[in-house]
Amino acid sequence: MASLNPQTEPSVISQSTSTDSNAKLQQQQQPQNQKKKTKKKKGRSMKGFSPRISCFRAETVETPDGRQSLEMEAEIAGERPNPTHLVVFIHGIIGSPSDWRFAAKQFVKRFPEDVLVHCSKCNSSTLTFDGVDVMGERLAQEVISVIKHRPELQKISFVGHSLGGLIARYTIGRLYGQNITRETFEENGECRSVEPGAQCLEEKSKGKIAGLEPMNFITFATPHLGSIGHKQIPILCGFYALEKMASRTSWIVGRTGKHLFLKDHDEGKPPLLLQMINDCGDLKFMSALQCFRRRVVYSNARFDHIVGWKTSSIRRQHELPKRQHLHKNEKYPHIVNVETNKTAIQQEALLEGKFDSIDMEEAMIRGLNRVSWERVDVSFRKSRQRYFAHNTIQVNTYRINSDGADVIFHMIDNFLL
Repeated sequence: MASLNPQTEPSVISQSTSTDSNAKLQQQQQPQNQKKKTKKKKGRSMKGFSPRISCFRAETVETPDGRQSLEMEAEIAGERPNPTHLVVFIHGIIGSPSDWRFAAKQFVKRFPEDVLVHCSKCNSSTLTFDGVDVMGERLAQEVISVIKHRPELQKISFVGHSLGGLIARYTIGRLYGQNITRETFEENGECRSVEPGAQCLEEKSKGKIAGLEPMNFITFATPHLGSIGHKQIPILCGFYALEKMASRTSWIVGRTGKHLFLKDHDEGKPPLLLQMINDCGDLKFMSALQCFRRRVVYSNARFDHIVGWKTSSIRRQHELPKRQHLHKNEKYPHIVNVETNKTAIQQEALLEGKFDSIDMEEAMIRGLNRVSWERVDVSFRKSRQRYFAHNTIQVNTYRINSDGADVIFHMIDNFLL
């Protein structure tokens, strides 16, 4: 029995030493594991860091005609900020508020405490056939309804895609010089309307849009000169026969088609787009455009089959940059040319007498160039999404238009708050 002790003891000792060594290893590994965990935690916290945005709040707002539009803003640490800058997004023909969802989200990410993004829906889908004037009036009422419920708003900007740019030009002409009665909430929760004094109302409203300071007026692939000119609809390949046929069948898209092809002559007046290069009665189209701090046009230099380069950039044919002068931008790969503000050309736009399409185009170029513009030319030549350039420039649907993201970021990086 005594002889068994020496045999059993070593096994016990070996087990205890092995457990001791395992304990030591575990003790050594624990700090290392803790360091790794803390590194991972730090990495996660840094990776997930954003400017204190806890979530995005998107809600639908009912417009005066019963439709709903999309509003987007940030919530910071569970609190709802009071943004002072209203950014109104307007979609193009047969569009919807979701066309601007990507851009709207990027805006709120970049300026969580400053901007309230409102994507209009009052002219969605086939309502875009009703004409630029009708849609402009609808949008004006929608903007007024937003401002009435947001007394903290001080500034306003417009961003329009395609037809949306023309609607925005009409809307600002209607809202110029107007002052809106705001609703404020007292400490007891009661709502009170605040009306400005009548004596200084006109003076305060001068140079403002719906009582707010105008900042940025931006358009993407907008046919500012209409669609009637040669090569203004690139998909027709410049064939005069096809362009004439398109003009004759413009009725397919209702009054909007007449406006785009300058075939409207209501009550013997010039076409609406020609009227919009001047102030007309209580519609202060050019005064409104002039009061914005920035006016920017983003244009597709190639592969836009719906809106031509001339009409979207407000240039004559010989003023378009030559292909060899278009250079790739390292930060924004699809932006190939940027023209900063040029001095506005002081010249009168002609509105008397009869015009052919060339005369009307020239009159519109002269009229719109009485204010300065920043021109940004875009090319998706090497992109797989180039054949969808008209929608890619605004990232209409991210899955098939994602290459236009750098164009959106360029707009945001240069946006005036």
